[in-house]
Amino acid sequence: MSDMVEVVIDSIRVSLMSQQRIVILREADAERYLPIWIGIYEAEAITIALQSVEVARPLTHDLMKNIFSAFNARILRVEVASLRDDTFFGNIIAEVDGQSFSIDARPSDALNLAVRAHVPILVSRSVMDSAGIIPEKDLQE
Repeated sequence: MSDMVEVVIDSIRVSLMSQQRIVILREADAERYLPIWIGIYEAEAITIALQSVEVARPLTHDLMKNIFSAFNARILRVEVASLRDDTFFGNIIAEVDGQSFSIDARPSDALNLAVRAHVPILVSRSVMDSAGIIPEKDLQE
């Protein structure tokens, strides 16, 4: 895991040009950000979970978390593992009976599970190095 960087969800933004959503991940120990374009519904689901909004029935990601729980699988962490052809690839790392599993997932689904299960979000260092953004310093400094 030394080739991974821990991040937190900084914000979810709306593109003014297309109304698409962008989740902004911020490196835990630095001012480096990773923007990932996600679907409107996935962004809404993350927002609901981050704001602890109660819904009458489980959303899809709540259902996924409940399935993990029903099978005594523990979600350990989620990862944004790679970036190929402008597409991010993610994993859900879970444990069942002491055995660890890596489950291929869209980053938006993995992030949705992470906020619900309260587990770490990790990004491959190579992804952060190639797609991460460091904001320009204030000109007055």
